[in-house]
Amino acid sequence: MRYKLEGSWRKGYAFDLHTVASEYLGVDERGHDRFNSTRSEMGELLYQLKYNGDKSAVKEIVKLLKRIKGIETFDVIVPVPSSTKRAVQPVNEIAKALGKSRGVDVVVGYLSKEQGPALKNVDSPEERAALLEDAITVTGDEDLSGKKVLLLDDLFRSGATLEACARVLRDDAKVGDICVLTMTKTRSNR
Repeated sequence: MRYKLEGSWRKGYAFDLHTVASEYLGVDERGHDRFNSTRSEMGELLYQLKYNGDKSAVKEIVKLLKRIKGIETFDVIVPVPSSTKRAVQPVNEIAKALGKSRGVDVVVGYLSKEQGPALKNVDSPEERAALLEDAITVTGDEDLSGKKVLLLDDLFRSGATLEACARVLRDDAKVGDICVLTMTKTRSNR
């Protein structure tokens, strides 16, 4: 299933929802809300990759992405920089495998994100955008001016991170065209 993502890019899609159902269980001993969530197939693969470090999920994710046509028409895939340091950076691993399967160059680390407060704890889209205003920068040496770029991320929530990345790619890297693909999206855009 594909979900259209609106933003400052030419086209954008999320492959699927992250969760398809969620039941509130109450508050745990640390004061955190607990949920029993049912994830989509893509959502479960991302969860296994991101939180359990299961690299075998990358192959399955790329297999699912075969349904998305036109990826091979891009000049380059640019993964969105991670907010959290992990042994396995999910978006980078997916980008490399996707690029290899479609014959598209991938520039891991082209964009970087200054570590700041965790955005997942900020509900206001305006606050998220303000926190990202100067947090995303070009750190890669590649010349992407005039290139057709696929900006890749794992999860679309409010779009603030993708908007910040697209702005930097347009203004600083002078790319020619930007499209967005995320593996999943949340059911609400807060």
